[in-house]
Amino acid sequence: MKLYHQLTRCSFLYRVNRFVAVCRLDGAEVTVHVKNTGRLRELLQPGASVWLEKSGNPARKTAYDLVAVENRGYLVNIDSQAPNPVAAEWILSGAWGNDITGLRREVTWGDSRFDLAFLHEGVNTLVEVKGVTLFDDDGVAYFPDAPTERGVKHLNGLAKAVTDGMKAGVCFVLQREDVRCLRPNDRTHPVFGQALREAAAAGVRICACVCRVAPDSVTITHTVPVLLD
Repeated sequence: MKLYHQLTRCSFLYRVNRFVAVCRLDGAEVTVHVKNTGRLRELLQPGASVWLEKSGNPARKTAYDLVAVENRGYLVNIDSQAPNPVAAEWILSGAWGNDITGLRREVTWGDSRFDLAFLHEGVNTLVEVKGVTLFDDDGVAYFPDAPTERGVKHLNGLAKAVTDGMKAGVCFVLQREDVRCLRPNDRTHPVFGQALREAAAAGVRICACVCRVAPDSVTITHTVPVLLD
């Protein structure tokens, strides 16, 4: 899926806060918007090559959005808005299953808002999408990279949806193409890991989708195992 236009490669210098970073572009320092409020400490290292998209809004304080970073020879998309349309495209391609109709985004059910909802073989289905940007040297992806009470709430809501006769799933979008499996990051947030295991046991479908990442596009190519042991 093509996501960006007017891209520029430059060097990352430092992060000012969750939303703002400074990069070196054409020999000058430029302040950019970071399209991900996560920690990203393993990725946004001084000197890393990053990709910026030029904003079409001349009134913005920052003229560029930081959307991707090169890491260990691979490109990692860090745009937190990218996983949802990428996952929707993958689902509609038939990869989730046949007879998918009526896909909607940002759907409220119970006390939560879920990323995607659709009919699968005539059954109401809820899917939460999680972008993954934390990887180790052995090609293992981990989620989350920081504690997420909202993520736990979503998992509990999906489990309840299954209990109520619906279908439900979590689509982890792994933003680097050499990943071989996904594990819950129990060291960072053990409560999320436990909630993920309980959701899987309740019948929530857990998918880990590997992406081919280019500077201007992200496309799911295949799935890898989710290791919950």
